[in-house]
Amino acid sequence: MQSPAPKSNDRLYQDVARKLMAELAAGKYAVGSRLPAERELVQQFNVSRPTVREAIITLEVQGLVEVRIGSGAYVIRLPGRSDIPGFNISAFELTEARLLFEGEAAALAATQISDGELAEIEALVGEIARENQDPKGTDKADRAFHLAIAKATRNQAIADSIEHLWNLRYTSPEAALLHEKARTANVKPVVEEHSAVLDALRARDANAARSAMRTHLAAVLDSLLFATEERAVEEARRAVAAKRARYSQPAR
Repeated sequence: MQSPAPKSNDRLYQDVARKLMAELAAGKYAVGSRLPAERELVQQFNVSRPTVREAIITLEVQGLVEVRIGSGAYVIRLPGRSDIPGFNISAFELTEARLLFEGEAAALAATQISDGELAEIEALVGEIARENQDPKGTDKADRAFHLAIAKATRNQAIADSIEHLWNLRYTSPEAALLHEKARTANVKPVVEEHSAVLDALRARDANAARSAMRTHLAAVLDSLLFATEERAVEEARRAVAAKRARYSQPAR
């Protein structure tokens, strides 16, 4: 594999992914070994934690590493000469774009929305709550909620753009992988955040609608970064505590 040559239009995570692939190809890490912890990679490459997370996901999509929640990233294959880093839209990029587009769409929708559309969106908030209670629930209601707001802008270009962003959530391997991990870790849409958007739309308050949507999607960014590993660690702690409590009971 050729040594990485950072490109002027590379995002930082792409540069980090190229460097990690070069280290793998050079034999710095053997198959079965664990990559350094995120905090070590942050220091090594002088980048943020989200940047490192995106780079690791890129390697995982290409079948080079396996990420084990609460343990780290393990090498499962070394790159060959023909391996070239392939970059799609990451979950972080996608949510960042959604924050910008959907924040403004919510503001415009607040000035255009009809009572019928408000009723539809209110029903979808209820459906999100019901889906959250289903272990096999999907994100269909969440998607419908956001697309209904986009449609309420009365601007087809905006509606089409936001629908395209949602489609990328499923078609971009990096984005799909991280969202799947979050869902597996029981990270689900927060009903209260969606209700806040609905309340702002009902008040026909464009600034409040923009703020509520941006707050919601900023929280989604945080959950993608932290919730997967933190919830897994917390669940493990609770399991250990339960076992300790069980075996600390006095014999009868």
